[in-house]
Amino acid sequence: MSAATRPGRLVIAVDGPAASGKGTLARRLAVHYGLPYLDTGLLYRMVARAMLDAGHDIHDAIAAEQVVNSFDETAFPEERLRGREIGEAASVVAAMPAVRAGLLTRQRRFAAQAGGAVLDGRDIGTVICPEAPAKLFVTATPEVRAARRHKELVGRGEAVTLDGILADIRRRDARDSGRSDAPLKAAEDAVVLDTSALTVEEAASAAIGIVEGRRAA
Repeated sequence: MSAATRPGRLVIAVDGPAASGKGTLARRLAVHYGLPYLDTGLLYRMVARAMLDAGHDIHDAIAAEQVVNSFDETAFPEERLRGREIGEAASVVAAMPAVRAGLLTRQRRFAAQAGGAVLDGRDIGTVICPEAPAKLFVTATPEVRAARRHKELVGRGEAVTLDGILADIRRRDARDSGRSDAPLKAAEDAVVLDTSALTVEEAASAAIGIVEGRRAA
């Protein structure tokens, strides 16, 4: 019996593309079930931030491998991990097999906590926690996702355009889905939740319903 399926534990895997709402839903699920939550995308942003701070080319796979095996998760205030530039950089390093392998243990260790955990990312249900009893794949149309991200970045004072954000979204989707190692895709046993036409409350209610359905199965 794996740690993910041990009686009394609940591991919830939430995957999906950028700005789909998966992070918001994962946090809501963590609060609802009283579970620790990990935004695994922040780990990739930490690697990217560490590389940029050290002056490395973000496409340098050798440097990325060295960074991923030595960076300190506590060294980066979250405000330094947000924004358009670091999101794009994180998508680049996330396509590197050595980076994904280097972060695998950290993520699985988090998921192995006694009562369970909620993790969101791109490959939680397929690679990190393939035996999680509850898996969601959260998505929305590129246009809706771009509008959400545009509103978020403008609210932070960034000078961005909706067309530019949409181009970023499409580029990241292609990179995340097309990489050879752990591509973005729904696990075969994941429930797909399209949030395009849903409010946050409606999406959260649907997500809880999905988890409850899996727990009762």
